[in-house]
Amino acid sequence: MSERAPKLLLVEDDVGLQKQIKWSLDGYEVLTAGDRESALAQLRRHEPAVVLLDLGLPPDPDGATEGLAALQQILTLSPATKVIVITGNQDRGNAIKAISMGAFDFNHKPFEEQILQIIIDRAFRVHELEQENRALALRQRTQPLQGLLSADPDMLKVCRTIEKVAASDVSVLLLGESGTGKELLARGLHDLSPRANERFVAINCAAIPENLLESELFGYEKGAFTGAAKQTIGKIEYAHKGTLFLDEIGDLPMSLQAKLLRFLQERVIERLGGRGEIPVDVRVVAATHQNLAEHIKTGQFREDLFYRLSEISVRIPPLRERQGDCSLLAHAFLEKFSQINGRGLRGFTPEALAAIEAHAWPGNVREMENTIKRAVIMADGNQIALADLGLTPGAASPDEPLNLRQVREEAERNAVLKAMARANANVAQAAELLGVSRPTLYDLLNRFGLK
Repeated sequence: MSERAPKLLLVEDDVGLQKQIKWSLDGYEVLTAGDRESALAQLRRHEPAVVLLDLGLPPDPDGATEGLAALQQILTLSPATKVIVITGNQDRGNAIKAISMGAFDFNHKPFEEQILQIIIDRAFRVHELEQENRALALRQRTQPLQGLLSADPDMLKVCRTIEKVAASDVSVLLLGESGTGKELLARGLHDLSPRANERFVAINCAAIPENLLESELFGYEKGAFTGAAKQTIGKIEYAHKGTLFLDEIGDLPMSLQAKLLRFLQERVIERLGGRGEIPVDVRVVAATHQNLAEHIKTGQFREDLFYRLSEISVRIPPLRERQGDCSLLAHAFLEKFSQINGRGLRGFTPEALAAIEAHAWPGNVREMENTIKRAVIMADGNQIALADLGLTPGAASPDEPLNLRQVREEAERNAVLKAMARANANVAQAAELLGVSRPTLYDLLNRFGLK
């Protein structure tokens, strides 16, 4: 029986009846248990969606106490599991009691195979629909880091850091290469903060000419300069009560660094051409791909401004350092752009996945997104091939540990990450790729902290 077949746990002490039921349910992988203890062990190990439970279990085969106790424990361990109880023909009272305790349905002995099959099929379908509804609810729920996808432990630490500091008003400096998701994390900070219902205002300090940047940040009064026909508030003032995101802060001209520093110290601004101070309550998040420490040494960036901006500094790892994320993101972008372009593509060829994992991705996630988007449009077959990507495999890094235990641990961890990424987080498929059972894979995920 394939590991992908739906699993059903049959709890029945009559071996003959076990064989009969297994024979009639050949569309499922039927697991068996003869008592409550073994049933719970099977439940923990295999997590079946449906359990067929005989209430007459030893040591009380003629009663229902043991079966009802098993029902209660099964639903406590796995509330989503659908339990179908089997009772004697004259035991309607215990069947009703089982339903009141949370059983999905019941059937009497001797049962008709066709009716039992219908009940079981319906239980699996209801379980599947409930799982889909839960997943849909999670996707539709407003998530603070919505859009960020990662399985890399270092990237997940970054997410935990964002969650921890979001509730405070400290200034946060996000450091990372272009395309690593700095604005996405900045929005996550805002969405997790008490300011979530206020504005998130972003400005790219490198995208606006120096002679316009000051008025963009601080605003201006009518007549402050030629063309200033009306009073205009700046980005800082517009973000009042909310979050101001200063992207590419390393490109901020020296002439504006002193003025920004004063605002961070005093929390007041003056519009161009104005004479009054305007108090502004705003949370500041800055980001840059540049090495600010080097800029401070060369006099290109004020050290006092750096310390004001970096009350908390967060380094975002580039995509090439995020283990397993290349394949994970590739699958996500493939699904996204296949839907947008109406293509029925079914994943990547092994050569394409190997090239994706080996590529250095200097443009990080942004480069990955553009590459997959182009490949989806250009692909001729039903899978993305190496030629569609336009990538070539790179050389492997020689920096590897020599200690055998470390080598084994690192190899297992990397294999689990890669398998989960290639299987698009499908545990059954990843276990098949690794040649282990699903429980073993769950143990490895827990052991390496990769939940």
